Amino acid sequence: MKLFGKRKKKQEKSDCCCNGNCDNQSMAEAETAKAEGASVKVLGSGCTKCNQLEAATAEALKQLNMDTSIEHVTDFAQIAAYGVMSTPALVIDGKVVSYGKVLKVDEVVKILQETRG
Repeated sequence: MKLFGKRKKKQEKSDCCCNGNCDNQSMAEAETAKAEGASVKVLGSGCTKCNQLEAATAEALKQLNMDTSIEHVTDFAQIAAYGVMSTPALVIDGKVVSYGKVLKVDEVVKILQETRG
């Protein structure tokens, strides 16, 4: 006898960070991109805030005389592979160092000095 009506179906748990909306190939590419080191990446859709973070990061690298290119990642699967749910985000050498806000140039300089010595 059911006391409260219909039973709810159990939700299937997905191994994918985006609830099964992406395929194995795109997830493998995201994990490979995540594992790459010695890089600077800005994660975001390409909005104004993302572009501001990229510009601040470029200026910080210039001030520190670091010859590192900046990759702007806009693919949601790759962003989600980093565990980032709030953009823009800054990734240095494969580690997320900031997310959800636009850093100023001096903040990026400080982070770069701490992570790269």
